[in-house]
This record gives sequence, structure tokens and C-alpha cells, in this order.
Amino acid sequence: MLTRRKEEFIPIDPPYVGMYVCGPTVYDYSHMGHAKCYVSFDVIVKYLRYKGYKVKYVQNITDVGHMLGDVDIGEDKIISRAKKERVHPMELVEKYMREYFYDMDALGVARPDISPRPSGHIPEIIEAIEILIKKGYAYEVNGSVYFDVSKFPEYGKLSGRRLDKQLAGARISPHPDKRSPYDFALWIKAPKGHILQWRSPWGWGYPGWHIECSIMSMKYLGETLDIHGGGVDNIFPHNECEIAQSEALTGKQFVKYWLLNGSILVDGEKMSKSKGNFVTIKDALKDYSKEAIRHFILSSHYRSPTNYTKEGLEGAKTSVNYIREFRFFLKTQKPKSSSVSKINEYLEQAGKEFETHMDDDFNTPRAIAVVHETINWLFTCIKEHSVGEDNLNHINNWLETYADRILGILPPAEEKSYTQVDELVEILIQVRAKLRSEKNWVLADYIRERLQKLGIELRDTKDGTVWKYKCD
Repeated sequence: MLTRRKEEFIPIDPPYVGMYVCGPTVYDYSHMGHAKCYVSFDVIVKYLRYKGYKVKYVQNITDVGHMLGDVDIGEDKIISRAKKERVHPMELVEKYMREYFYDMDALGVARPDISPRPSGHIPEIIEAIEILIKKGYAYEVNGSVYFDVSKFPEYGKLSGRRLDKQLAGARISPHPDKRSPYDFALWIKAPKGHILQWRSPWGWGYPGWHIECSIMSMKYLGETLDIHGGGVDNIFPHNECEIAQSEALTGKQFVKYWLLNGSILVDGEKMSKSKGNFVTIKDALKDYSKEAIRHFILSSHYRSPTNYTKEGLEGAKTSVNYIREFRFFLKTQKPKSSSVSKINEYLEQAGKEFETHMDDDFNTPRAIAVVHETINWLFTCIKEHSVGEDNLNHINNWLETYADRILGILPPAEEKSYTQVDELVEILIQVRAKLRSEKNWVLADYIRERLQKLGIELRDTKDGTVWKYKCD
């Protein structure tokens, strides 16, 4: 992202990979915008691990310092909501942090290795600010400390928003204590009665949002991160500020690879709590399975915006049901002793194609297409050639690796549902056999035709009638 082109991924210390993703500010229930972000990075982490990398995944939980409007003055989002709910801010944080993890678990998102919170890293944050002041990158005014962006000439190199070409924008808050409107707060003086504050060399206060991510990420992953992820809407000012303060602090490159994901859109606008146009993950899960939601999200590239529509989710639901039907279909097969060589050969090639797309900047839409193309081909091939025990094992392993372990779109094999279908078909076959013995060909053919319309094919053999799901 820093160079705005695809680059070969070469970790700093292979096979180890340090990955940091900006986590949520926990003051309300998580919505589908969060699902888009964290499902996308969940797949990236799982794929890197599948490829043999040892990923240390750090994702913070913001519990202080994130202001309304994403600026560095005003009211803290946590405190604002805590006042409305008439609870202590940390009580609010605990409630919605737990809900966030419940939602991620429900979506099949693996938990990060470390989930640090700013309130637990105040000493490290204060120490870093003191160093920035000594180096001349920061200054203190009336109990607050600001980063002087004029001292960091590369400010704006990620977003392309250079200071000499900008005017103060809506997200840059002028303040009489700042030397420049672009300077940002590292430490904020706590107003009277502010419930979240800590003692510092500059008086009682609390950290700015941007410095929190820098300090927590570098504490656990080192001074240069392999990967930094998050939402593209945070590229300015949040990610720019992270780069400036981190590189000023260490003198080293802060991040090798920036991966920024697109937003969920509703009627052309970003889904967000502030706009009130959000759908919570909990509500979405009332109507759709976790596999359908993941399929919906991963059907667009992580860098691209995704339009939230009922039609899109219904389409994902249909696609997942098709995968489920294929799993039922596999269970109806009575394997031959010998395997069909071209099935295993096809699966090997399909696996390579899947990985080629994932190696191309984690192209999940094309990877999902490979899964469906493979299932389509298998339906037809098994219908024509039957299947061996080795084939069945290979097919199931292939699905569990690519559709489940990496993408998380493989629905569970529901034994109860399969058993009911199996028994009903067997009953109808017995009824049809009796009708045939009575030479009632009309009703016997009627049962066969109706089953065929439902996707179930009967084949009469010298040993009796066998059945399977149709492929077409």
C-alpha cells in the first residue's frame, strides 16, 4: 500500500510474521462493517499459516482516547456512551469487548494471539512521548503534548496527502495550543471530572488514539512490523500519524506491508455507528449462517468496498446451500474399491489454482470461484464414473482445507438432515418397487419423475434400485 503496487511478500525474519490490525473501539455492538474487516484479515492470517508462516497476530481493543469524529479534541467515544448508559466507562468496555469476541466467534474468526488495551500500556506510552519530546518531534503546552508534523517531512507518504498541498480539513481540528492544525495529540490534558485519566510528567491526562496503536504494536512485534492491517478509512490521519511518531521514535521503517480493507457501504455511504446505517452482526446472524456471511464478505476483494444488500446475502446463502447439497450428495455414494485417477488429478490442479489466486494479494473472490467450479465438475464426474474410497477421502480433505480451514465457508455435514432424506428416499423406492411388482407402471414412473425434479436420480439394476443426487 505504501508503494501502491503489489510486491513480493518477504518477511523480516522468515518464517515468522508479525501482523497488527487496528481493532474496534468497544462502545456498542459490532456491525457488518466490523465483520468485513475482521473476516478479511482472519482469512489472511489463516492462509499465511497454511503456507507455513508462523504468524503472531496482534489486534488491539481501544478502551480510551478515541474521540468522537476521530479527532484529538472533544469527547471520548467510550465516556460519551458510558454517560448515556449510566455505567463506568470500563464497565462499558468489558460488556462490549465480550460481545465483540462473541460475535467474532460466531463468525468463525480466530482470536488474535494478543489483544492489548491502551489502558494497560500507559507507562510505555508516557516513556515514548518523553523520548519524542527529547528528540524535538513533540512539544508540551498546558498539560497536553503534540507531535510536530513539520519535523517529519515524510508525513503523508501513505495517503499521498502532503502538507504543502493541503488546507485544514474536516478531520484536522485547529486548536490554540497547536503550532500547526496538522499537529496531533500524543497526550491530552484531562478536563475537570474526566473519569479516565493517569498521572504523567505533564499532569493528569490520557493518551491520544494514534500513539496507542504505535506503542502496542511495537511492544509485541518489534520496531518494524511485517504487516499492518485495518480499514482504508483510517489511512488519514490515523495510519499517517502512526508512521510519523513510530519512525521518529525509532529511526526505522514502521511497517513493510500495509493491507487496508474497503468498507461496507449502504446506499453508497460507509456503514457506521455515527451514521446510524448499520446492521449488527447479531442481527445478521439471525437470518444467515456464519458461512453465508463469510461467503458474502469474501466474494469481494478485501481492498474493495462491499455493498450491503439483502440480494447479496441471499445469493451467498444459496451458494453455501449448494455446497451443503454437495456434501449430502457425497454421503449417498457407495465407493468402489478402485479410485478414479482423474478426480485426484483435478483436485491437485484445483488446489494449485486456488493458491495462485490467494497468492495474488489474497484474491478471495477468485478462490471462492475455484471452490464452486471444482464442486460443479465433481458433481458431473461422480455421476458418470462413480467414486472410489481414495477419491472420497481426497475430496473431503480438499474441501476441509480450502473451503473450511482457509475460507470458512464450508457448512457442517448435518447428519440428521441427511438421515431423514435418506430414509424418505428409501421408503419411496420400496413403494415404487411394490407398484412395479403390481405392474402399476404409471404410479411407479410418477414417483421416479417427481424425485428427478427434486434432483434425485433412480437407477434400476439387477440387484435393485440405487439412487444418487443429480449433477445437473
